[in-house]
Amino acid sequence: MDNRGTSKSRIEWGFILTLLVVISFAFALIIEPFFGAIVWAVVVAVLFRPVYDRLLGAFPGRTNLVTVTTLVLILLLVIVPAILLGFAMVQEATGIYQRIQAGDIDFDAVFGRFERSLPHWMQVQLAAYGYGDFASIRAEVEQYVSAILEFLLGQILSVGQGAFQFMLGLGVMLYLTFFLLRDGPALNDRIGEMIPLEESKRHILMERFLAVIRATIKGSLVIAVIQGTLGGLVFWALDIRGALLWGVVMGVSSLIPAIGTGFIWVPVALYLLVTGDVTQGVILILCGVFVISMVDNVVRPILVGRDTRMPDYVVLITTLGGLQLFGINGIIIGPLVAALFIAAFAIREGIEAWQGDTCATSVGMLLEDEDAHDHDHDHDHD
Repeated sequence: MDNRGTSKSRIEWGFILTLLVVISFAFALIIEPFFGAIVWAVVVAVLFRPVYDRLLGAFPGRTNLVTVTTLVLILLLVIVPAILLGFAMVQEATGIYQRIQAGDIDFDAVFGRFERSLPHWMQVQLAAYGYGDFASIRAEVEQYVSAILEFLLGQILSVGQGAFQFMLGLGVMLYLTFFLLRDGPALNDRIGEMIPLEESKRHILMERFLAVIRATIKGSLVIAVIQGTLGGLVFWALDIRGALLWGVVMGVSSLIPAIGTGFIWVPVALYLLVTGDVTQGVILILCGVFVISMVDNVVRPILVGRDTRMPDYVVLITTLGGLQLFGINGIIIGPLVAALFIAAFAIREGIEAWQGDTCATSVGMLLEDEDAHDHDHDHDHD
């Protein structure tokens, strides 16, 4: 009789599990067209949560008013400037691409001047390493620049061509952001209740998840915006053509640790030096090293803290993997999944997530400290 009951129970649980998997898969298919909107709604909600909390502190109990006010700020500070930046980028990228196709930007002349400016010993060294054929290098660089411009134009124009889909996605993002801001704590508690762990461990797990989400978003997007803006301003101040476009490219490249903004400004600085614009080249190098690149070393610890920073190689691999799987949204999704993966296994193994090259306080110690605190608190009451 017991065996029959156990068998029946297993069948019921198997049915429920299968049903949950099928329904979850169907739900994922339904929301798949708005996956990008959902991701960016979470990103915006996390970034503007401190603003919402401050406004709510100033107007307690007025949750709907505060949420709408925060959405208006998001529109004015993020969405409208992003749309205007997109239009400006289209014009600038289109102009540069058309000049390349029309031959107005003569790569032969540029590389000829570059080659003639190189010292003889450097030409010998380049030839020894197989880089003496500047014609092939010129062709590769021209192809590379054209590919970047085509990609940027394709991404931006695809948004313009699908204007209705873009507006629909924007509406879904703002609508979801409204509820994430207003009901964020309640949603967090609801999700936490579904986790089959002890309350203390569940609390640490949720706090850790939220910490790595905030750290990943701040450490990726905010730093990219700051570095891209600084890079664009430096290029503009030095009267380098396409400052806006290359500023955006620097912002995107800063999301990939092994590449960074130096992927753009270093070749430009070298070109300025060897072609005789020594002052501009030196200024660009100084700004690149002590202004643009220092943002990552100075601002990131302030925004993120050292507690939740992942190793650069993990960020690199997951960013590239995310780009392959999810397109531009993968820049955020890849490192975020990696951070949650590390946090989950840290809880599972009884240690906290990595901190760069160090390993932090164990979760077991945190639990012991929490229990000791509770014990002391009870003792005080006694």
